[in-house]
Amino acid sequence: MRRQTINLSRIVIEAIMIVVIAVIALPFFWVISTSLRLPKESFTLPPSFFPTSFDFENYRQVFVIVPFQNFVMNSVLVSSLSTIAQVILTTSAAYALSRIEFKGRGFLFLLILSGMMIPYFSTVVPLFLIMKTLGVIDTRLSLILPCMLNPFGVFLVRQFMAVIPKSYDEAAYMDGASRYRIFWSVIVPMARPAIVVASVIWFVRVWNEFFYPLVFISTWEKMTLPLGLTVLSGYGNVMHPVSVVLAGITLSIIPPVLFYLAGQRYLVQGTSLAGIKG
Repeated sequence: MRRQTINLSRIVIEAIMIVVIAVIALPFFWVISTSLRLPKESFTLPPSFFPTSFDFENYRQVFVIVPFQNFVMNSVLVSSLSTIAQVILTTSAAYALSRIEFKGRGFLFLLILSGMMIPYFSTVVPLFLIMKTLGVIDTRLSLILPCMLNPFGVFLVRQFMAVIPKSYDEAAYMDGASRYRIFWSVIVPMARPAIVVASVIWFVRVWNEFFYPLVFISTWEKMTLPLGLTVLSGYGNVMHPVSVVLAGITLSIIPPVLFYLAGQRYLVQGTSLAGIKG
């Protein structure tokens, strides 16, 4: 009876999970389905979730109407460099705040956390003035510099590093390892789950960033995908078919999904290493 009850509970939980997944996936399915339809079928009544004919012309039109490949390369460049810089600065700051004893460490940590409490839009004017002073307005550098440090990433990685026993540092010191060697070869591999999570979150956040490109970028050659998609949806009095716009949106979500899947693999590996360290 107990085994039957457990099996029944498992079936109910799995059924609920399937329903939840279906509800979450339904909008994505509609976007992909509509991107494969003829433009005249986008608003047919009653609405259909399955295209009557698969029209890949919409995807070709995305590259004809706007320089979509330039938008993709700009987003890849800005997101990748911002994430790499974020990983370097985040892990270094987290290591110093969790493994090194120095005066004012607690205050410095609180100061970094306070960056999470500052309203997002309140920093735009001072950032614009700084970028103007540096002479990087309307360049990719104006999008990379503000996204090089992630206070949440510092908090996440620091909290993970803080629970790693200090005996690892002491054993490495006994073997003659330098502080840099301990950081790179001992602590970073153990903190890989937190680093990967912070990297994935930050990459997706920068990839979807719309406001900074809107403020700092004014030429097509420097636009990232979120800003470029607004041009694709309609520029001036020209309105493009919704199926073409959704084809561009479908293409835009492929890189972050691939990055997430790659990060998920390393996250599982890092979690297993963390489990071994006990």
